[in-house]
Amino acid sequence: MKITIKDDAQAYLADKIPAGSRVILTTDDGSNKYSSLGGSCAIGNKFQLVILKAADPTYTVPLENNVGYDMATAPGDTDFLGNGLNIDRWHSGLALKDDSGILDGALSVVDWRDVSPETEAELREKMATIGTKIC
Repeated sequence: MKITIKDDAQAYLADKIPAGSRVILTTDDGSNKYSSLGGSCAIGNKFQLVILKAADPTYTVPLENNVGYDMATAPGDTDFLGNGLNIDRWHSGLALKDDSGILDGALSVVDWRDVSPETEAELREKMATIGTKIC
């Protein structure tokens, strides 16, 4: 799978993604350990770039890109990603787009290099706490 990172987005990401980091493109809908957001309205329309120290075995689909990032996504996430996949500047942040249009107009960048993943119980408790604030 291929993703193009447009020039303005490259400039935006230059000081956020350190050289040599592993980057994953994943959903931000509560379906994975990198997301505590949840709810049916977030499925497939909220994404994030997550910076890791090392590869995560769940994210096995390489994302060839024009910047040289070591980048991947999960097989299940590819269902949401179409042809012409790209990241571009959008207002004061980033947008994830493909040939169908904007997939996420507020693509977040999250640094997990020094974060210990929450246990399943901790994640459930966190999601229950914010549950009334999300759909």
